Amino acid sequence: MFGFHRKASHAQAAPESENIVEIRGLWYSRGSKRIFEDVDIDIRRGDVTAIMGPSGTGKTTLLRLITGQLVPDRGTIVVDGKDISRLSRRQLYELRKDMGMLFQNGALLTDLNVFENVAFPLREHTDLPERLIRHIVLIKLHAVGLRGAWSLMPAELSGGMARRVALARAMAMDPSMLIYDEPFGGLDPISMGVIVRLVRRMNDALGISSIVVSHDVDEISAVADRSYLISDGHVAGYGTPTELEQNRNDVVRQFMTGMADGPVPFHYPGPDYSEQLLTRAGR
Repeated sequence: MFGFHRKASHAQAAPESENIVEIRGLWYSRGSKRIFEDVDIDIRRGDVTAIMGPSGTGKTTLLRLITGQLVPDRGTIVVDGKDISRLSRRQLYELRKDMGMLFQNGALLTDLNVFENVAFPLREHTDLPERLIRHIVLIKLHAVGLRGAWSLMPAELSGGMARRVALARAMAMDPSMLIYDEPFGGLDPISMGVIVRLVRRMNDALGISSIVVSHDVDEISAVADRSYLISDGHVAGYGTPTELEQNRNDVVRQFMTGMADGPVPFHYPGPDYSEQLLTRAGR
């Protein structure tokens, strides 16, 4: 009901790795700023894996590295058995067809209605007949509860509806992996509850793997099988939601409990306060 098809496997195919994504020894900098330093992460097949951490720690950057939009300074990122940095542009584009992406705030095409937004990747990447495209689009919209909204424009949608349309579009190509970048941001409690339920429901019904970047501890803990907490360029903690709650690392405790100050400081680094007050123009 949720997907049009799943890819058939060959009897003689090599056994799949337990992990759909394997990151080893990842180093990445932007200019003089170090984003990641010797990071190891495993994304298990069939799981919902959360990537959490304070704002500005590189969570979205990690997604761009996994999808090949950025290249690591050192280390390897292997997706479905393929080293991202060794792929040609054509090979990378082919691999991306097997990834569904839910961008922050949905990122719907504002000049296209709901139906055409979901149909867009099918028109771009396949030669399917129009009748079959219509069939697939309506299935995807039905899966997220918005089949009746097919003719609406993005400006007519609520924030939660737009996020669900974006999820239907991310599923259009029946990917093996769904990637969510801050899917809960800016939503009211009802819409957030719907998206939380859909993340888990889509993952299990389609037999796929999901990566969810979020800083919403309660919501992601309700659906994640395993979570990684990134801070200051390193993995500060990882495990099941329960294991993270019991983690005694100061950074993990501060993030999971929402303390305003701690290892992640409230104040941005600056000169001595009293000296700066006495300096001309506060500089």
